Amino acid sequence: MFDKLKSGFKGLINKVTTIELKTENLSPILSEFKMSLAENDVAYPVADKICDELEKRLAGVQVKRLEDRKKIVEDNLRQVLLDVMLTNIRIDLVKLAEEKRKKKEPFVLMFVGINGTGKTTTIAKVAQFLRDKSYSVILAAADTYRAGSIEQLEEHGRRLGMRVIKSIYGGDPAAVGYDAVSHAKAHGLNIVLIDTAGRMQTNQNLMNELVKVKRVVQPDLTVFVVDSLIGNDAVMQAGEFNKAVGIDATILTKVDADVKGGSALSVTYVTQKPILFIGVGQTYKDLELFNPEKFVNMVLR
Repeated sequence: MFDKLKSGFKGLINKVTTIELKTENLSPILSEFKMSLAENDVAYPVADKICDELEKRLAGVQVKRLEDRKKIVEDNLRQVLLDVMLTNIRIDLVKLAEEKRKKKEPFVLMFVGINGTGKTTTIAKVAQFLRDKSYSVILAAADTYRAGSIEQLEEHGRRLGMRVIKSIYGGDPAAVGYDAVSHAKAHGLNIVLIDTAGRMQTNQNLMNELVKVKRVVQPDLTVFVVDSLIGNDAVMQAGEFNKAVGIDATILTKVDADVKGGSALSVTYVTQKPILFIGVGQTYKDLELFNPEKFVNMVLR
């Protein structure tokens, strides 16, 4: 996982450790490193930010011992990466769900994204995660466009033993979401997870429909699901969905197959919204809470 990104950071640390920390020495190394970041799907504004901040922090620092210099470089790089990845928003999903349960209200999450990201399977993984925390969960099949989408969510519901609220293909997705929330309220269920039709961020009519679903359902969180393997496109999609619909958090899928890692490094900086989970496999249990500190420590290891 993220092998190329790890290799790039290791190479940078080794190069910077061997030079005197002056701007004229740092600039060519960081310029080369910026290209390496871009090749590993780090968005250009993020690559610029990392290299510029690192140069500001290191230029002029006086270090005598080689071991001390390496530690200084690593510590400053770690802080720069954390500054890029951390936002003012921290989402504790279980805490939010518990607050709604105490109010005897369902906690509603609406999932958005383009086709092919693994959104529906990710919803099932989130359902498993929340059920493992002792919450009752209901699923809403508000993707009334893609052939087989309702049956796919129903199959997940069958395997998980969860009710699926659905309509017919071509039905009103906002009505499906509304019915699911109403059902949860009437039956004292804790969580509503709403699947929506995948759509390209460039299709304004479909994006407007998502806005309608959100307005009707009024979810507690709107979660953008994106495939980490598509690199810089993931960053672009996240930015466009955030602008059009308004997202609260991101889930990165297929991270276990991502050797580059640029999406994880860039999405938060571009949207200023946190990554909630990463998908790391095919089973319902293969979903991990994302921890920026853990991610940074891993890529610098």
